[in-house]
Amino acid sequence: MPELPEVEVVRAGLEPAVTGAAIAAVEVFDRRSLKRHSPLEGEFEALLSGERMLAAVRRGKFLWFPLSSGRALVTHLGMSGQVLLRTPGVEEDGLLRIRLGIEHPVHGEFWVNFVDQRIFGSMAVDRMLATPDHAPGGFAGAAGALAPDSEGALDWLAAVPSQVAHIARDPLDPAFDDRAFLAALARKRTGIKRALLDQTLVSGIGNIYADESLWAARVHYEHPADRLPRARARQLLAEVRLVLQRALAEGGTSFDAQYVNVNGASGYFSHSLNVYGRQGKPCPRCGTLVVRESFMNRGSHFCPRCQRRARVVAAAA
Repeated sequence: MPELPEVEVVRAGLEPAVTGAAIAAVEVFDRRSLKRHSPLEGEFEALLSGERMLAAVRRGKFLWFPLSSGRALVTHLGMSGQVLLRTPGVEEDGLLRIRLGIEHPVHGEFWVNFVDQRIFGSMAVDRMLATPDHAPGGFAGAAGALAPDSEGALDWLAAVPSQVAHIARDPLDPAFDDRAFLAALARKRTGIKRALLDQTLVSGIGNIYADESLWAARVHYEHPADRLPRARARQLLAEVRLVLQRALAEGGTSFDAQYVNVNGASGYFSHSLNVYGRQGKPCPRCGTLVVRESFMNRGSHFCPRCQRRARVVAAAA
């Protein structure tokens, strides 16, 4: 599943084409891709036609486009979803589910194609809710730098779609509260990796980047979150940010053609992975063979020497 770096690469690629663009046409080729769209909001096509897209915004793995109506077009890539920017007339090789025809006042006409092989992803028009902390709902790139007195800026900046409101901020969000996160982590009676994957605690971290961050911080994936010393928890958060930033700089992680940017190009952070997918290969730090263990219907990759399993001392009866 695409994680924060992959979704941010898509957001950044779409930003210049969609910001300020009008939606001239909406075509839905497979209505299964509207499974998260509530009919109570209205008909998907009618809600989008003629709207102006104000920005491309991301929180964790969620992507949305604030609309001039005050609603937002929410996009989730699921397991295999792609949002591709095309010149009108170019036919899509993949399984095209939804197409938006947009007209930008400077850059001209584009197609925004939503392609999804497994149909776990979706698009939906959703209402916006004000953020409780009055901070921007997510990262909006250049559009997020609008002055507070710009017309309509605060309406969508300090708001988040209702479908995304339960998702915590991600570690690269300027409004992410380190102290609140560390305090919540200390209350989690679960393994540390399971805590990192809890999107209500911290968003944007999936299996790949959790394994890489835990390796960098020398923490075993089953280490109890509530028993992780504060200093090590701070170090782990710092490593999470470094891993996400490095992956973002390299265009994300692509193992196959499903994870691409808006032009269909793959990221290359897979060449920089230290443990994920490297079971049976030497740890880059100590040379011990990397191990893969089953975890939540997937796998955890770690170095058994660098990331020793914590000893849990039973309480006296």
